[in-house]
Amino acid sequence: MDFDHSPKTQELCRRLSQFMENHITPRIRGHHDEISAGNFPVSFMEDLKALAKSEGLWNLFLPHLKDDEDGTRLSNLEYAPLAEIMGRVLWASEVFNCSAPDTGNMEVFHMFGTKAQKAQWLAPLLEGEIRSAFAMTEPDVCSSDATNIQTIIRRDGNDYIINGRKWFISNAAHPNCKVMILMGKTDPENDDRHRQQSMIIVPMDTDGVTIERNISIMNHHSPEGHCEILFKDVRVPARNIISGEGDGFMIAQARLGPGRIHHCMRSIGQSELALDLMVERAQERKAFGKYLHQHGAVGEWIARSRMEIDQARLFVLKTADMIDKVGAKGARKEISMIKAIVPHMQTTIADRAMQVFGAMGISPDTPLVDIWTWGRALRYADGPDEVHLRSIARIEISESLEKQGYTLPYLTPPLRP
Repeated sequence: MDFDHSPKTQELCRRLSQFMENHITPRIRGHHDEISAGNFPVSFMEDLKALAKSEGLWNLFLPHLKDDEDGTRLSNLEYAPLAEIMGRVLWASEVFNCSAPDTGNMEVFHMFGTKAQKAQWLAPLLEGEIRSAFAMTEPDVCSSDATNIQTIIRRDGNDYIINGRKWFISNAAHPNCKVMILMGKTDPENDDRHRQQSMIIVPMDTDGVTIERNISIMNHHSPEGHCEILFKDVRVPARNIISGEGDGFMIAQARLGPGRIHHCMRSIGQSELALDLMVERAQERKAFGKYLHQHGAVGEWIARSRMEIDQARLFVLKTADMIDKVGAKGARKEISMIKAIVPHMQTTIADRAMQVFGAMGISPDTPLVDIWTWGRALRYADGPDEVHLRSIARIEISESLEKQGYTLPYLTPPLRP
């Protein structure tokens, strides 16, 4: 496996790093101050987006763009180091039109949308003119198993009527969020549990859509929102269905694979930043007559953090390469593995860094609390750790049985005489 960056990727990494240094990092304090003052979106965001687009640092994530669509057409492997660079500042991805859930929604529209759906929603998303949300998670069921979803999408003539409740819907409170892709059940009685679900487009201003609250995460408030939304007799035209009735589960699998690896790519960058801060702090502070890094425990934390980041990065690159070559379905085990490994690594390294900083580490004077909080939240987002571990175990057992000449549905070999 050759993970050396191509000359094209190296040049983009150089340009992106320079942009981050010149235009993003100097505005970190201003972004924090404006958010704290209740000013959102921040005053300079649109100017930064226009500058990034003018410099060709736009839509870096989407490999299948057409000739008339702005973007770099990078593979997943080529995109990985760029996502890592953007990930060092939690809000930076939006500047380059590479932030979730817009990225996943753009991929859905690109792969499955009709010509009219693409014109109405994909085009302005690609241009960064609007934002979007993805409404899947529900409060009353274990939504990591999509077959549990209870929101009903009922056909009524030339329309569909939607009733249900969703929560932790990222981006829904953003004033530029104009559309949601919602997952619900169009055929709850279908014997095939994976054909019960469909995805449908719901404009945010549709009657019956009510944002009831923006839920904080670990007491951290995100102004763009992780919202609880009530859908009561929401009526949308039948043309808003994506791909077709019963295709929701299939679309979700296609969407979640790249989405999960994008999270992991950005997490590598956040972990690198936490380690950088830990190393700097350990060199400038003394305790009991020694610099902190000269104490055995702190030195070990630094060493282990470096090893864990590099291991995780290699695994993410391998998974990105597999997605490029065999698709997300063929890399499903690897996607689950990095999704379980990387957020846990991020919280571990952030926790060590906070410990090295002492009281300052849990204050707003460093980004460590946000890095830890987001890493902890990622252990739920796009499926909790336990679901991914279960999937990995099932695939391992299945592969073992196949080597022995057995196939599923047997989860254990039959008893031999």
